[in-house]
Amino acid sequence: MQRVYLNNSIQDYLIAFGVILIGIALIRIFRRKALNRLKRWAGKTETSIDDFLVNGIERFGLPLLNYLIVYSGLNYLTFSEKGDKILKAATAVVIAFYVIRLITSVLRLLLESHVRKQEHGEEKVKQLKGVTAVFNFLIWSLGGVFLFDNLGYDVTAVITGLGIGGIAIALAAQNILGDLFNYFVIFFDRPFEIGDYIEFDNKKGTVEHIGIKTTRLKSLGGEQLILSNSDLTKSRVHNFKRMNRRRISFNITVTSQTKAEHIKEISGVIKNIINSISTITFERTHFLFFTDAGFAFEVVYFVDSPEYNVYAEAQQQFNYQLVEYFQSKGIEFASPPQAVILAKSK
Repeated sequence: MQRVYLNNSIQDYLIAFGVILIGIALIRIFRRKALNRLKRWAGKTETSIDDFLVNGIERFGLPLLNYLIVYSGLNYLTFSEKGDKILKAATAVVIAFYVIRLITSVLRLLLESHVRKQEHGEEKVKQLKGVTAVFNFLIWSLGGVFLFDNLGYDVTAVITGLGIGGIAIALAAQNILGDLFNYFVIFFDRPFEIGDYIEFDNKKGTVEHIGIKTTRLKSLGGEQLILSNSDLTKSRVHNFKRMNRRRISFNITVTSQTKAEHIKEISGVIKNIINSISTITFERTHFLFFTDAGFAFEVVYFVDSPEYNVYAEAQQQFNYQLVEYFQSKGIEFASPPQAVILAKSK
């Protein structure tokens, strides 16, 4: 037992192995007994914080504890100077790995809990993939820099090189970076969200996906419109999803041969027709001006729904009833004046 191999006796090796074996066995018992009970208890509560804590213990706490037990057992032994450096470096790498994973998981949980509290939260959680990917990259990069600094490496040259390289990449990919920053603008400012019907630059569609570089719309024709985030943030966007009701304004023109008594009746008839349709609210109608084609009435009403189909159905009912009234009274809609060009005879 006292024979020495590689600066340690057989007894030292057995003690180190025993510490590791007993420690791992205790962790296994804790996982099977206590941790399973904690999972069942957390599943019965309404809050999700305890579920995250239990999951964090299983994913981060127990693996890190396993390594610390192995480290404690190995630390009982005597290694060469090079071996001690390797063991300390391995410990720093493992601790940094699990700490960074814990930070990224907590950040993702906070973002998801914040987004889920908003309207259509489950749909918005799908947009977090781009944000979390960028944050994870930054956190892992910073963690790697701190790790190398703690291991004794000179990171000044690395940071300087990354700075110069970053400037070169930024100049070469400024359009991509512009779309990336505008993605954050869309995500945090929320001018539109998935499921919103928007219009800009004579393009219309329902937002299907908001990515790091592009946003995808499904147009009324069925095709998919793929647009850069920079184009969207630079344009005037009309978001019809957030419209509580529609204001409709249009003109009706009758011929100049229409009798005066009918002219006086038209405004009241239009008002009665609009009031008879339950999905729209009358605002006003007036005989406002004369045109070359005849007498023009301006009609304004509100649709009590943002849906386009509701407006189309209400306008159709209005048109049906107005046409029936005009035909019963012999009133004709005016047509725009047309120019007739006669060919000159030879």
